[in-house]
Amino acid sequence: MTKINVAIVGLGFGAEFIPIYQQHPDTNMYAICQRTESKLNEIGDAFGVEKRYTNIDDLLADDNVDAVHINSPIHLHAEQSIASLKAGKHTACTVPMATSTEECRQIIAAQKESGKKYMMMETVIYSREYLYVKELRDTGQLGKLQFLRAAHHQEMAGWPGYWEGLPPMHYATHVVSPCLALAQADAEYVSCFGSGRIDEALISKYNSPFAIETAHIKLHNSDLSAEVSRSLFNTARQYIESFDAYGSKMSFEWQLTEHDDPVLHVGEDPKNTTIPDYAHLLPESIQHFTQQGVYGEDEQHLSFIQGSGHGGSHPHLAHQFIKSIVDDTEPFPNAKQSANWTSVGILAHESAMQGGKIIALPEFTLS
Repeated sequence: MTKINVAIVGLGFGAEFIPIYQQHPDTNMYAICQRTESKLNEIGDAFGVEKRYTNIDDLLADDNVDAVHINSPIHLHAEQSIASLKAGKHTACTVPMATSTEECRQIIAAQKESGKKYMMMETVIYSREYLYVKELRDTGQLGKLQFLRAAHHQEMAGWPGYWEGLPPMHYATHVVSPCLALAQADAEYVSCFGSGRIDEALISKYNSPFAIETAHIKLHNSDLSAEVSRSLFNTARQYIESFDAYGSKMSFEWQLTEHDDPVLHVGEDPKNTTIPDYAHLLPESIQHFTQQGVYGEDEQHLSFIQGSGHGGSHPHLAHQFIKSIVDDTEPFPNAKQSANWTSVGILAHESAMQGGKIIALPEFTLS
């Protein structure tokens, strides 16, 4: 079959995916887009990508583009995803899907109308840690899932200005996704509390005062609930992007500090466990990307360094997106699932601002 022409929008974190698409057996790394022309040409020259755009509208008007992978700033995700779908392009977008539930609704509508694929590129559910626990679930070793918990603490000082003062739960998909994906259920409603206070200079941009937000999520058509917590500023903690899964036979708990091993509890007997790699699930040509970034050891994107390589998830994400196009199957997460996971965080922050009020997820996000 003819290879899928992929275009990448945004070349900070987005550049991590260029060689993956270049080496994937079903794709042609066709075009890149970056507003800053000097950076566009620097990346284009480094990776040998000839087709270059400084304007996404021009890229979307190119009939040769089959699929678009968006890695732009958060506030542009919804606008660019909708434009891409309306232009008839299969669309993948880094997290979060959008910044409001209304934007999530519009993306679902645009995806349905276009008939093209939409996938939110959530790293955690393709990390080796998640794939390991999913395997424990699928083989019955966990027994019945009883509870799920996740935490993502990250100091965002020094990141681009739009991050300053961002409500913690507005970037919650890294903690929401493993809980809902392992439970194989949507969120039904959420209640969240804010705690502490960030620097006054950070509060004004989003009118969000909390240092930490902690939410409880009730799962739809399930006896399960989950608890998630997030912090972005003024909280002393080594970076952690973690989840725990408690089952009737076995439980998995993330390690407290980086480079330690997670713990499996079999009954009341704990033991450290080593997480295997899952590169064997990928085409051979991109398997090596589970173990390294693309820039070499001396030059890595900050998100790759701070996030420990996102658990080897990048080639899995690209492969899932492309496979859904080639096989005409639903990507995971699809538009509705992406909207549900993203809306949990948006509504959790609204709940925190209202003292923990229970807020239901929109009907359009439920499967």
